Amino acid sequence: MARIILAAFVSLDGVMEAPEEWHFPFIDDEVGKHMFDEIFKVEALLLGRVTYDIYAATWPGRDNGENPVAAHFNRIPKYVVSTTLTAATWNNAHLIRDNVVDQVRTLRQSPGANVVIQGSATLANALIKENLVDEYHLLVHPVVVGRGKRLFAEGTNLPALTLVTAKTLSTGVIDLTYVPAIGEATVAA
Repeated sequence: MARIILAAFVSLDGVMEAPEEWHFPFIDDEVGKHMFDEIFKVEALLLGRVTYDIYAATWPGRDNGENPVAAHFNRIPKYVVSTTLTAATWNNAHLIRDNVVDQVRTLRQSPGANVVIQGSATLANALIKENLVDEYHLLVHPVVVGRGKRLFAEGTNLPALTLVTAKTLSTGVIDLTYVPAIGEATVAA
């Protein structure tokens, strides 16, 4: 069975939108290596339209035989959730236009892939609401952004989570992995 993994850069106040505005000062060799290693655990991407547009405009042009990240992202399956796109033209991309929850449940039943949501706050929150996230891989940054889409949208009933791993990286970024706790109550945000 596939696992739906939410991988996100998050500020201390829970913002995950526009990390390009606050994430980069916290990258050093250790954080970079961690991010690089995590990318190669991704067997498929699940993206909202905005993140898909950014990735589809970026990664194909960087695949020159010298960039293993670009080669990996260009090769793996991509599932794009959008009601506005008419086609997903990036190599090996598949468009999900309707019945998103049902289609993600079907995707989750497929054999063995790590299907990773990157960015895509609206999609992430929709799947969190439906209890379709199997793991949360969070890089929590020591910065308060103060505005933007949050990892957990206001009013969301959150599943209780169990901490699997926690590691403080050299720049103060905390690498956290959580899984939903079985049989525990939800907490209103």
